[in-house]
Amino acid sequence: MIGFPDKENAVIHQHFRYVAALTLLPAALLLTPSVASAATATPPVTASGTSPFATCTLGAAPGAVNYPNAEVEPWVAVNPTNPRNIIDVWQQDRWSDGGSHGLVAGYSTNGGKTWNETAQPFSACAGGPARYDRASDPWVSIGPDGTAYSVSISFQGVGSDNAVLASTSTDGGATWTAPKALIEDLGTSQFFNDKESVTADPNTPGTAYAVWDRLVSPTDNPRSAAHAAAYTGPTYFSKTTDGGKSWSPATAIVPTAQNQQTIGNQIVVDPRNGTLYNVFDLILGTGKNGVDQLHGTNVAYTKSTDGGTTWTAPQVIAQLNTVGVTDPNTGAAVRTGDIIPEPAIDPATGQLYVVWQDSRFNGGHYDEVAISTSADGGATWSAPAQVNTPHGAPAFTPSVRVANGTVGVTYYDFRSLAAGNTSTLPTDYWFTSLPAGGVSFGNETHLYGPFDMMTAPNARGFFTGDYQGLAAIGAQFGSLSVRANSGSTDNRTDAVFTRVTP
Repeated sequence: MIGFPDKENAVIHQHFRYVAALTLLPAALLLTPSVASAATATPPVTASGTSPFATCTLGAAPGAVNYPNAEVEPWVAVNPTNPRNIIDVWQQDRWSDGGSHGLVAGYSTNGGKTWNETAQPFSACAGGPARYDRASDPWVSIGPDGTAYSVSISFQGVGSDNAVLASTSTDGGATWTAPKALIEDLGTSQFFNDKESVTADPNTPGTAYAVWDRLVSPTDNPRSAAHAAAYTGPTYFSKTTDGGKSWSPATAIVPTAQNQQTIGNQIVVDPRNGTLYNVFDLILGTGKNGVDQLHGTNVAYTKSTDGGTTWTAPQVIAQLNTVGVTDPNTGAAVRTGDIIPEPAIDPATGQLYVVWQDSRFNGGHYDEVAISTSADGGATWSAPAQVNTPHGAPAFTPSVRVANGTVGVTYYDFRSLAAGNTSTLPTDYWFTSLPAGGVSFGNETHLYGPFDMMTAPNARGFFTGDYQGLAAIGAQFGSLSVRANSGSTDNRTDAVFTRVTP
């Protein structure tokens, strides 16, 4: 049954089953086996501290459970003017039914060895707009002048008001400006803005691009309840050219028909020519997707060569064959990045990469990590290839970046779970890479774990985030992820930072 699972992720978040055979797109680059050495990683450093919202009681809703001191869903960016300055963002004090007390930024001035943190003004708990007592979907990106751009989905625990808000920092993440509203929907439950991201233009100081999906449900006509599945969810876009002081009017750049939507929109920019690529999940409940009579979830993209003024029609890269993630022994739900593709671009060559969760490598039994790449600006894409080393267990929530020509991917998996263990859910975090000149991902590097996923907040499943952070730091990678503190009920999770050298 179609429904809206929680307020900050009001999407058609069901796992489609497929009866049609996959139609493969032309291969731009084949990814086949080769040998590579394992990377080295620093021990994980805790980037998050005690919640700054410990005394805040706002945002409560009937039946909702709050998890104090729990950090989830992190993102990370490195300052191009000073790579020792790294900014992290995450949800702080997660609610079981969506969002958190607020968003927090961690910032380091010594390359991630130590961290400070500050609340971002996106919710009432953090001194933001009083009407918004919850915030979600943290994101940060830093421009070539060192200006950091951060965005939030801000909304009400009880009530329908919601917005995409943006704030900036010019001091390395220590302080943030009062937020600007990129879009606000007030006094109606017909619209919900979701899964926003922001990308600073790598070449143009003061310019950044924000994208999100805007779910549109039926009107409040009393008869519309009988047509609750009549939704649509186009991609919206807004741009700043003055360092976040103002943003362009929100505009739909990927129109969708009834029973269609996008989610997980992210822009990457080719620094060689300024082309914008927006990668997302195209959810098709009805109608053709332009490749075949396929439906369900699809990895797709659209691009702009004029700074976001005009965009191509969506092109499907591959079907996204997620079956979701559950505890293999108990069947308990684990909420992951199952419908969120993650893109990256090689700034030197413009080669595009996208990773996502997919069950195609094991006959549709459980999710693993897939990748596709394009060397010709998205005109053609390689057949999906497997990233993780198979271990007969789910691998999930991948992140991808390119550092000095090396493609790095991080992900969780359940390989440490023993048959018959129903009291804990051991989870590990891994890194693997595709070396420059290589054709396949090499040996995995264990970043940390196992930790007990059952300790994580329960938000429609054990939850560390719909995405995790990964950034290039010269020839290295900086990983920001959430690790559960096994067995702790007063500090269930922390955001941890690790540097990886391929």
